[in-house]
Amino acid sequence: MALSDKVQNVITALSGLGVDEKSLIDLGKWDEAERTSFRENATDYFQKDEERDLEHWREGVVKDLKRESLRFNNAVVWWTMHPWERDARLADKAFKKKSYGILVEIACTRSSNELLGARKAYHSLFEHSLEEDVYSKVTTTERKLLVALVSAYRYEGAKVTEAEKDAKALAGAIEKKKNLVEEEEVLRILTTKSKPHLIEVYKQYHILSQGKNLDEDIGDLILQETVQCLCAPQKYFASVLVKALQKDADKSVKRALTRVIVTRADNNMKDIKEEFKNKGSDDLSSAVEKNTKGNYKDFLLALIDREK
Repeated sequence: MALSDKVQNVITALSGLGVDEKSLIDLGKWDEAERTSFRENATDYFQKDEERDLEHWREGVVKDLKRESLRFNNAVVWWTMHPWERDARLADKAFKKKSYGILVEIACTRSSNELLGARKAYHSLFEHSLEEDVYSKVTTTERKLLVALVSAYRYEGAKVTEAEKDAKALAGAIEKKKNLVEEEEVLRILTTKSKPHLIEVYKQYHILSQGKNLDEDIGDLILQETVQCLCAPQKYFASVLVKALQKDADKSVKRALTRVIVTRADNNMKDIKEEFKNKGSDDLSSAVEKNTKGNYKDFLLALIDREK
């Protein structure tokens, strides 16, 4: 194989989400001349210091490559955790990164018992209640909503009453264009009602508004995510995956790929895959195949295809 082909193979192995570990093994066979050629040709990774006649790693690249090489290990660790511990640790990361949408995801897409379990695990791991930390660490207008969401223990039966009334209340609040994330009636409905009830509210709103969707009309991003997670979680997760698999996505958005696939592999993955397919030309497995590398890719594909 020509040296240029070797260099290109390694560059390809290092690009994208994860790394192609098998392709990198051949690096152990390279002599110094081959390694020098790699440094000279892989200009996305190395820069030339002409004064000192030295090719060195570009600023930040080493850190990025270390992160990519850890994706597989992180996915395995998250997958083998107890789901309660996993959600508790995800909540802790959400506070550190100020990614409050993850708190919405945990609070609104888990069952009442699963959310209670996550709160128990949070007690055990961090010696605080999740509710306490939401109140003390979230200082923005979303705090009241988030405290109520993580504190909820929703009724999970099929009984639904006065869904049309609640749909009208939400429509009225939206029409007034107030700060909806602090509107009492909006918070009451979204944080206390059962998911079957809210799904019916979503349908009634669609009828009342002559074809508009509640999650699109409600405006505020965190409220949009709340409505989607409660009423159409497959729509929410498919959208997160589409964004995570875009080549120009930033680091925080790309991290969601592991989180969503690991946490949903045993929960409504079939619905998520169908919704993902509806949003583009590729199915989820094909998109992951194209955009990820090595052991990380193989592990994600194994999780996605568990239902087959």
